[in-house]
Amino acid sequence: MPHIFPVRVYYEDTDMGGIVYHANYLRFIERARSDWVRGLGNDQNAMRDAGVIWVVQRIEADYLAPAKYDDLLSIETEVRNLSRARLTMAQLVKRGETALFRATVTAVCVASDTGRPTRLPAEIRALL
Repeated sequence: MPHIFPVRVYYEDTDMGGIVYHANYLRFIERARSDWVRGLGNDQNAMRDAGVIWVVQRIEADYLAPAKYDDLLSIETEVRNLSRARLTMAQLVKRGETALFRATVTAVCVASDTGRPTRLPAEIRALL
């Protein structure tokens, strides 16, 4: 079942034509992922204190239709693949039933001191 995160489009999110600036979709889906992992019980501050952080390794994105000023959007996030070292998620931004943006996001864990890849902690894999 996907996690749903609501986002309202504000003036600051748009370009001169009142359409959401393309890079802001990445901000929207990041907020949705952060809310999702928090809701699962993943304390990212505690994770960092333990020496491990999440980083986005890859994003594949498709812009399908424009979102505009004052639109109410929903971002759906769900797991597509989980391995010992990598989490792949599908994210879909919608206005009502209309798909506007979709992305496949791959995240990995790295050691916070070296930036080197590390396995996802077992307790994180259990949450997912």
